[in-house]
Amino acid sequence: MPNQRILIVDDEASLRTALFRTLDRKGFQVVTASTIKEAETFSQSEKPVDLALVDLRLPDGDGMEFMTGLKSKWPDVQVIILTGHGTVETAVEATQKGAFHFVMKPCNLEEIMTLVNRALSQTELQKENLRLKSALHKKYHFENIVGQSDEITDVLEVIEKVAASDSTVLIMGESGTGKELIARAIHFNSERMNKPFVPINCGAIPSELLESELFGHMKGSFTGAIANRMGRFEMADGGTLFLDEIGDMNPNLQVKMLRVLQEKCFEPLGSTKTVHTNVRVVAATNVDLERAVEEGKFREDLFYRLNVIPVRVPALRERKNDIPLLIHHFMESFNRTRQRSLKGIAPEALQLLVNYSWPGNIRELENLVERLTILKGSGVVEISDLPERYRQSALSADPAELDIPENGLDFNSAVDAYENALILKALEKTGWNRNQAALLLRLNRTTLVEKIKKKGLKPPHEANA
Repeated sequence: MPNQRILIVDDEASLRTALFRTLDRKGFQVVTASTIKEAETFSQSEKPVDLALVDLRLPDGDGMEFMTGLKSKWPDVQVIILTGHGTVETAVEATQKGAFHFVMKPCNLEEIMTLVNRALSQTELQKENLRLKSALHKKYHFENIVGQSDEITDVLEVIEKVAASDSTVLIMGESGTGKELIARAIHFNSERMNKPFVPINCGAIPSELLESELFGHMKGSFTGAIANRMGRFEMADGGTLFLDEIGDMNPNLQVKMLRVLQEKCFEPLGSTKTVHTNVRVVAATNVDLERAVEEGKFREDLFYRLNVIPVRVPALRERKNDIPLLIHHFMESFNRTRQRSLKGIAPEALQLLVNYSWPGNIRELENLVERLTILKGSGVVEISDLPERYRQSALSADPAELDIPENGLDFNSAVDAYENALILKALEKTGWNRNQAALLLRLNRTTLVEKIKKKGLKPPHEANA
């Protein structure tokens, strides 16, 4: 691990020299000192020490006291204590105070090198964990929830206020609207951000297994329970448990969930031991829980326990002004991860997508952009690049149901998009026979050919070539 800085503090000159030579040959930056006073001159520099090898007894002080001071300046530094006068009690004390390891003299250089590599690997792992946590925090920052419409802005205002609290949150919205993204944003902007975020989809796990998944079980508690298993509540201790599709939870389990929310404790299956938990619950559902309560499918008391802070995530068709932003966002993301170079989307193709109903919401839009990025690869997305269902939607729309966004639309582009969709439909229906397509559309053949050429319409195999 080159370029890492190691400090050796020992009054035994032969050991200092041997350690210096061994570590220097491995590419480490090594500094040595024979006393605490001398070592402090190095530790006062701004350049951090990654690891220190420190003698327990030094001419001018105690090695463990020096270690404590070193760790107060650089909390991530690893320290290996060296001593010729150690006891089990001293070794325990050293590790309790933060030492990575305790080594008896005379030292075996191979053993020292093994410990050095292990200590530095642990440091790198800790740094990587911090980097990942920082990246997660950045990824799920509120600013990264794409959208400027009033509908999504209202949601962001609510969750920014909610994140700092410890209140239970119920996120409501159709499938694919980004409910888990909202839940993660709440967690990673809360005081629990450095603790686990544990998701579980209550609708994806059979009801007979869901209780074990949530609360854990003891060995032998049921057929197939061959070992003790920790549940999601225990995994999420100190952090956030995200209960997705909680409306699918069966009534018997709803009773146990209510108790956990009220009393903050539970018993794993097959155990009489009560486990206390410190978990923030964020739940989500794509069903109308109030109606489910009226129909007797969901417990009223549990609903009110969950519905402390309700958050309704709008469907994509309710925030059409955000569709161009989302397309641009996904296109940039997939260009980067798929190593493609799409430049944008033609106005008439964009208008088709804005007017589409998006039953799969943002998830459907993301999947479409990924598909276009892979198949198109480069250039500008045209109507002919869109799958048929998106082109067909313009033809099947009832004019009375067409939606005009609040900020208006480009009339000429919308009409052009509709015309393109009609021409493409006729061409597809006739196997791209221009004579037959012209007959279907009651156009002069030369007029149709000119329109196809002007609009740059191509068969799918040519458009994606």
